[in-house]
Amino acid sequence: QAQLVEESGGGLVQAGESLRLSCAAAASIFSTNSVDWYRQAPGKQREWVAIVSVSGFSNYADSVKGRFTISRDNAKNTVYLQMNSLKPEDTAVYYCLVRNYWGRGTQVTVSS
Repeated sequence: QAQLVEESGGGLVQAGESLRLSCAAAASIFSTNSVDWYRQAPGKQREWVAIVSVSGFSNYADSVKGRFTISRDNAKNTVYLQMNSLKPEDTAVYYCLVRNYWGRGTQVTVSS
């Protein structure tokens, strides 16, 4: 089955550094849907991180507000999550959700 949503950009960084995640989606599902980022840390439930609407309206979980910025490039069918001032507690697998399609996730590890 074709993967309709794909995340990239994860990696290992030190506390205080930045990363930018990308979520590329099939055009058929991207253009008319909002896009959410979620994350799941080891041993914890998946938690919602941020959302961007078709028009660009965004909202964030309190835990990342002021540090993370979500944006979308409709011409590229891609959503970005700019993560600044990263903390060890941001360590998780980050997933993208478009309509009811999940990507496979990208690992973000923040060392102290």
